[in-house]
Amino acid sequence: MQSLTSTYTLANGIKIPVVGFGTWQTPDGEVAVSSVKSALANGYRHIDTAQAYKNEEGVGRALKESGIPREEIFLTTKLWNKNHSYDLAMSSFAESLEKLQTDYVDLFLIHWPNPVDFRDHWQNANAESWRAMEDLYEAGKIKAIGISNFRPHHIEELKKTAKIMPMVNQIFLAPGEKQEEVVSYCEDNDILLEAYSPLGTGKIFEVPEMKALAEKHNRSIAQIALRWSLQHGFLPLPKSVTPSRIKENAQLFDFELSKTDMAQIDALDGVVGKAGDPDQTTF
Repeated sequence: MQSLTSTYTLANGIKIPVVGFGTWQTPDGEVAVSSVKSALANGYRHIDTAQAYKNEEGVGRALKESGIPREEIFLTTKLWNKNHSYDLAMSSFAESLEKLQTDYVDLFLIHWPNPVDFRDHWQNANAESWRAMEDLYEAGKIKAIGISNFRPHHIEELKKTAKIMPMVNQIFLAPGEKQEEVVSYCEDNDILLEAYSPLGTGKIFEVPEMKALAEKHNRSIAQIALRWSLQHGFLPLPKSVTPSRIKENAQLFDFELSKTDMAQIDALDGVVGKAGDPDQTTF
C-alpha cells in the first residue's frame, strides 16, 4: 500500500514523494515553522516553497528544528519572476539556500514562464535562467530541475537551448480544472505533473458532487480531491496551517475512488476556477 513516503521516479532517476506539503500563502515566522513541523510530524517528507512565498526562512527553521535528517526530506523552491537571467538566478538561488539553511535543494523550478518584466524577451530570459539551473544541477546544488505554469509553447522554446529537459511542471490542477493539453504534453515528454492548489483555493467545498462523494466514502471533500489527483498520477501539494487538516490531508492511502467516481469528478468543469493565462500575468 502506498504512503506519504511512496515515490514517483523523475526522468533523471531521482525519487520524489507522491504528496508534498504546500506553503503558498503561509506567513513566514512562527506560522510557517509550526505548520511545516506539523506536516513533518504527520509523515510528510516533501516540502514545497518558493522565493515569492517569502517564507523560506521559516521553512528552513522548521526543517532544522524537526530533527529529521536533511537527506530524508525532499525540498522544493522556485525562481521568482524578477530573478530571470543567468546572474540573478545564481544570486537568488544562493540567497534561497541561506534562508533555507541547506547546501542543496531537491527541486528548483522556474515559477512563471513569462513575467511582465521580461515580456518582450521571455524566451531568452528563460533560456538564461535555465542555463544557470543546469549549472547548479551539474554542481550538485540541485537534484532535479523543472518549471511551473508552463504551457507547451513555453517548453518548446526552452527545448531549443536546454541541455537537460525539465523533470517537473507544477501547474494548477484540481477537480474542475484538468488542463488537458498541458497534461497530455507533459505525460508524452516524461515531465511529472505537480498539482498546486489541488483543493481549488477552497471553492471545492461547496460543490454538491464532491459533497456526495465525500459522504459515500466517509471522507472529507479534501481527501476525495487529493485522492483524485493521485489516481491521475499527479503529485498534489495541499496547504494548510491547521494541524487537524494537515493530518487529514495525509490520510489518502487506505481508500480508492472507483472508475465511476473518477469519471464523475472528471466531468466537473470550472467549479474551482480556471488556470490563468501565464502570458497575461501582471507580475
